[in-house]
Amino acid sequence: MRTVHTIKELRAVIRSYRNQGKRVGLVPTMGNLHEGHLALIRRAREASDVVVTSIFVNPMQFGAGEDLEAYPRTLAEDQRKLEQEGNALLFAPTVREIYSAGLALQTQVVVPEVSEGHCGASRPGHFTGVATVVTMLFNMVQPDVAVFGEKDYQQLAVIRKMTRDLFMPVDVIGLPTIREADGLAMSSRNGYLSADERRKAPAIHRVMTETGAALAGGSDDFAGLEASARENLATEGFRPDYFNIVNSFTLKPAEPGDRELTILAAAFLGTTRLIDNLSIVR
Repeated sequence: MRTVHTIKELRAVIRSYRNQGKRVGLVPTMGNLHEGHLALIRRAREASDVVVTSIFVNPMQFGAGEDLEAYPRTLAEDQRKLEQEGNALLFAPTVREIYSAGLALQTQVVVPEVSEGHCGASRPGHFTGVATVVTMLFNMVQPDVAVFGEKDYQQLAVIRKMTRDLFMPVDVIGLPTIREADGLAMSSRNGYLSADERRKAPAIHRVMTETGAALAGGSDDFAGLEASARENLATEGFRPDYFNIVNSFTLKPAEPGDRELTILAAAFLGTTRLIDNLSIVR
């Protein structure tokens, strides 16, 4: 596996792949790779000839008071894991390489409507940062296919809309959430949890599953189910951010006629913010 740190190097390697007629897959990450990330690499390998992974902790998607400085950076270990998975190229740029003129002067990509509410409401500007950096990566790598995890359900919806609206020739693939044995969605931020918090953390998935069972059973009491879920999470020691039942396609509040529903949830456990989702077809 080759590692490059500049856009010039990246483009030179990508050009060589293209000259060989190879299909290119991209997996954007912020590093601190776990089994969920490695599953994305495997899916990208299935859909392409060579896989390019990016590791970049993107400051534009972090708000004031969030964990930008504390976010784990484990490049050497990440390189080892990627090499074992047969990743072809790692792009690990500096912030200066990506935002050479600084964040204040950077052109931004705003994806309307689907970015609103949920994490978009709790983290203003977050999805603008995501959409901007993914657009930049798509332009730099020009992949045939890009793979993202469904754990970040709203993020995936934003990227899909952005790709459609801007006529980007990239096939965006979503991979189902990879979970620990106890149901907790894999996340780099799980490492922030204390031993006691880690023991409690699977409750977020359990509460979602219970709510999903009620929805699958035909309940249309969306507001009541949301309120009950928030109360249950609080009882388990969480500080709920949101627990929303939405139309799976529009991410708008669910209505009785909707057949495909998704539960979107975020909650703090101590200082760690966990997100998860669950989709139901009725």
